[in-house]
Formats: sequence, structure tokens, C-alpha cells
Amino acid sequence: MGGRRWRRLLSGVWRSIAVWAVSTVTMLVLAGVLPDFQLESSNGDSATRIAVTAGVGAAVFGLLSSLVWPLLVRALLLVPALVLGLLVFFLNGSLLLIALRINPSGQGEAAPETAVVVAAVMSAVASATGGALAVRDDDAYRRRLYRLADRRRRRGDGQAWPSTPGAVFLQLDGVGHEVLQEAVAKGLMPTVAQWLGGPGEGGRPTHRLTPWRTDWSSQTGASQLGILHGSNHDVPAFRWYEKDTHEVMVCNRPSSAAELQRRAIEYTGDGGLLTVDGASRGNLFSGGADQLALVLSMAARRGRENRSRSGYFAYFSDPANAVRTAMSFVAEVLREMGQSTWARMKKRRPRVKRGGLYPFVRAFATVVERDVVVAAVIGDMLAGRNAVYADLVAYDEVAHHSGPRSRDAEKVLERLDRSLALVAKVAEHAPRPYRIVVLSDHGQSPGETFLTRYGLSLGNLVRAGCGLPVPRKAQRTHSGTEARAAVRAALRRPVEERGERHRPSRRSEPIVLASGNLGLVSFPDVPHRMSREEIDRRHPALLSTLANHPGVGFVLVRSEEYGGLVLGANGAEAAVDQLDDARPGPLADFGPGAADAVRRTHSFPHVADIMVNSAYDPKEGEVLAFEEQIGSHGGLGGPQARPFLLSPVALSVPVEDDTDLVGAEQVHRVLRRWLRECDGPQVPLAAPADERAA
Repeated sequence: MGGRRWRRLLSGVWRSIAVWAVSTVTMLVLAGVLPDFQLESSNGDSATRIAVTAGVGAAVFGLLSSLVWPLLVRALLLVPALVLGLLVFFLNGSLLLIALRINPSGQGEAAPETAVVVAAVMSAVASATGGALAVRDDDAYRRRLYRLADRRRRRGDGQAWPSTPGAVFLQLDGVGHEVLQEAVAKGLMPTVAQWLGGPGEGGRPTHRLTPWRTDWSSQTGASQLGILHGSNHDVPAFRWYEKDTHEVMVCNRPSSAAELQRRAIEYTGDGGLLTVDGASRGNLFSGGADQLALVLSMAARRGRENRSRSGYFAYFSDPANAVRTAMSFVAEVLREMGQSTWARMKKRRPRVKRGGLYPFVRAFATVVERDVVVAAVIGDMLAGRNAVYADLVAYDEVAHHSGPRSRDAEKVLERLDRSLALVAKVAEHAPRPYRIVVLSDHGQSPGETFLTRYGLSLGNLVRAGCGLPVPRKAQRTHSGTEARAAVRAALRRPVEERGERHRPSRRSEPIVLASGNLGLVSFPDVPHRMSREEIDRRHPALLSTLANHPGVGFVLVRSEEYGGLVLGANGAEAAVDQLDDARPGPLADFGPGAADAVRRTHSFPHVADIMVNSAYDPKEGEVLAFEEQIGSHGGLGGPQARPFLLSPVALSVPVEDDTDLVGAEQVHRVLRRWLRECDGPQVPLAAPADERAA
């Protein structure tokens, strides 16, 4: 309590200093604008003396206002409201004249009518500055939410709130199990540490931490679709080419997200995890929820009924929220510019370009989307909803460009922990108890890009293996993230990528797509998935070029003789059906479960002709991204495939001891079980008729 009191005191002192500084600048500006308001003698003074005069005058005026106003208000309680409103201006002007007269410098001077105008402007500026700084303070923001909760509760008197617990699922996008453990050990996430039995609860844990293993496609699209809708069948990567429609599917494109959600509902027959009184906030998919905000699969809808952006309007309609987020947004843009400049000056490696619009994209992800999503979750809790699922993408966006264990990313984890603390505190004022579950959809693996290491992109390597001309200047691979898609959706800009429609031609070239350190090669003029034998007849050097390249870990193709076939360096190859943890073959460096993950993806209808996983260094834990990212995910190798599940001990254990939690679909089944234990919505339910429609 002592530390908290000191922090509150220091925060108040800092706000007072900031208000004084702004008031001083305001006084200087007004002195330059108003002819009857002077801060210097008739003979002229130095700039320093004028600044001192303004600073002292602002301080005295603020002190008099804080001391005199309470007494005046008490004395004037019986004065009619209209008269009091007029007196305010003259009283403020009188206080300013007194402040100028008792100013030790003796240089201030103002006409009475000018003093009234100056005092009114300074009061307005000081009030606005103080209010802005107050809403930036988490404690002040929390107290404001408490007042809203009490007001909501009074309006709801007589309403029968459920006595059973609700569930809040908070997804920390891209935070791996090891990264979370390291952040707790470093003291970066005190809220999580307290839940795990750290200081504050007498060492008694309220939550348990469980790692889980992703599918081969270790990215938000596959993981979140499986978690929310119970199936990520036929999602081989973040982006892939479908020969039957001649389209490139991209998980963070609204039209693709809507189609993937439709397919999952059709495949499972379930509406989703949130079908009864649920809310989906900041996600790629709805989960069957009725309450939606910032859900990308709904952003493809047009018209006033589109609810994908409703969260922004609801949040920014409150001026306090707008000020709080706007100030943080500007600070984050400046922070990113400073951090990227420092990284260039220090010549840190690996490094990717962070200029252009990236500072604003980062600020959107780490500030705007975070604030809007957290506010929406708090509103859902105060409304007593049964199940809420929200995605916070801040860490994932920063780690892509700064690295998963960079200081930049650690700062984001600190702020995310404060958001968790805020949600937990507000839960104490909710009309029903809540179980707060924190989880991630994947981790991130560090490493420089394939292009930086070898001077050519995966696309150009494929062209070389096919005997096609290779451009002299290497082209950088497009890097799409959830944050960029969210920005475009918020601005009603189409989330499209060049070359997403492909028609077979007489001289067809391969389509090469990247999903982190996973590459996909497709031949659009062949209607079926090509076999190894067909590829060898058409491009005899291609598969050996890929498999033997030092930046490639393994290659998956279809074989007419063996079915699925994994190719490695130096002629190593093994049938997918014969691989397991005991006989990993070319997958030996990729750890347990790699064979099962590859075998499952091989069975998908839309798997690419050639699947390429980058090399992985088990000692350093590094991969080589085929996109412009120094923290990447999407394939096999390292921490990217090891996310976490942080659940209350009041809920049953996710899996039994000595059993691994594998795949997003199994995580979905665990969350369903927990909802039943909370006696919440009985999920999944059948999808509504309009969602089943093609």
C-alpha cells in the first residue's frame, strides 16, 4: 500500500508540474497576442527574465485558484446560478491581477478586461491539460470505470444477474510460453506473477500455466479458427493459392476470413465457442458471438449494419477515452521513431526496415486497438455476458519488427500486463463473478530473414530452380500482419494483396507465397496437386535446389509411389506415413510432434504443390523468415510453435499429467469444457441458417 500511495503522490506531482508548464506557455503566448497584457517592463527584459515572470505568475495564479476557489464557492452558494456564472470570469481576472501584483519580478501588467480574458483561457487550458493527464493515469481511469459500474448497477436494480461465473478469454497474440516465463521472472508482468503465486497473494497461485503445441501452420488464422470454431481443417498457411477458384486466400483479409469461418461452421456443424450471449472483440473470426467489435470476418460486410467497426465509434464517442488514446498514440509513434533510430545507430542485427507508415501501424496495434478492445471487454463484463474472447495484437506486431526478446517487445508486455490488471480489477465490480483465462495463439521465433542471409528471396530461388530468369534486384516479400489488416478495415480500405487472382496461361510461372518461415509453391496451370514425378519431369532441378539449399530445412511434396514425401538435404527423403518421433528423418531438428503436424497438413485439399519449411538452428532457436520479419511464425522450428494457456485453478486441468496439449482444435475442446463447468452457455450450438448459407 505504501508503494502505491507513493506512486499516486508522484503521479499527482508530475501532473501539477505539467499543468504549470502548459499554463506558463499559455501566458507567454497570450502576452504576445494581447496588447494590454505584458510580462516585461517598458525598457524591455531578456527572454529568460520574461520566462521567469510567466512561470512565477502561472504558479501564483494556480496556487491562488486552488486556495481561494473552495472558500469562494462556499461563500457564494446562495448566489443565483446566473449571477455566479458571470462572477466567475471577474473573480478569475481578479486572481490573475493579484498574481501579477505579488509576482516577485514585478514586471507583470494587464488591463482589468484583459485579465478576465487571460484568466479564462489559462483556466480552460489548465483544466484540459489536467483532465488529459488524469485519463492517461491507469488509477484515475480505473476509478472512472468503477463509477460507471456503480451507475450501471443502480440502473439495473431489480435485475436478476446470474450467480454462475462467466468466462473472459484474453489472447495475447504471439506471446510464446518461454517469453511469458522470462517476462514473469524479470518482473515485467507482475499481474501474471501474482496469479502464478508470486508476491501479493501470499504465494498462493490462482492460475496455472500450461504450454501447448500448435499445428504446422503456427499463425493466428489457423490457431484462432480452431480455438473459436473447433476446426482449422484445410488451413495450410497464412496465405495459400487455391487452384479451384484461382484465388489466394489470406487469413487476415476480410473476405477470406469470412469464407474460412463459413467452411469451419459447415465442417463442424457448430456455431462456435461464443454462440450463447458471447462477445468477440478484436478477432479474425466471430466464434458465433452476437456482440461483435473489430471482427475481421465481419469487415467484408458493407452498409450501416456492419458491426466490425462499431467498437471504434462506441469507444471514441467518450471524450475521455479519445484524449487518453490520442495522447498514448502520439507517444507511441515518437517512441517507435526513437527506438528504430537508436537501433540503426547501434547497427543492431538482425534488423528490418521500420520506416514509412510502420510507426503509425505499430501505434494503432499497441494503443488504439488495445484500448478499444480492453474497453469493450470491460463493457461486456459490466453487462454480465457469459463468454468473451478478445485478441490483443500489440506484442505480435512489435516482435515482428524488433524481435521477440527485444527491449521494445518487453515494454509492450509491461503495458499488456497493466491491461490484464485493469480487467481483473473491473471484474471485482462486475454483476457476476468471472473466470479470466489468458492464452496465446502461437509464439515467435527469432532470426534474420532468408533474403538478408542469402541475398535472394524464396521466390527467386524457385525461379532459379525452374530455369526462369531471376531479377538482378531482389524484391522484398510482402509482410502482412493482423495489425495492418485491422488498420485497413478500420479505414474501410480493402485488405488486398497484388497478384491475388491468377489465371492459367500458356507459359505459366509458379506462384510463391510466404507465411513466416513457411513457403508455398503452386503451379496454377495444373488443376490438381502436382506430384514429385510431375515436377521432376517439368523442372528437373527444382526440388533438389530447394531441398539442398542451406536455408531450407525440409520440403513436402506428393509422391505417386509413397504418398506424402519429405525431402531433406543430401538426398534424404522419407514417406510421411513412416515418420514419427522415434524415426523423424529430415524432421529431426524440429522436435516432437513435427511428423504428426506435417502428416495432417499433407491431407488438406488445398495444400500447395511444394511446401517449404526454412532451416532451424536448435542451438540458437532461430529460423529464417521468408517475409521481412526478424520475429516470425507460421511454420515449424523454435518457440513459434509453443504458445501458452494460463487458466484459473478453479477450472479443471487442461490435460492430464504427462500429456501434451496439441493443436488449436484440442484447445477449443478444453475451453468448451470450462464453459460447461462455469454453467455458462452449452456450446457449440447449431449455426444460424444465414451463417450456413453459402
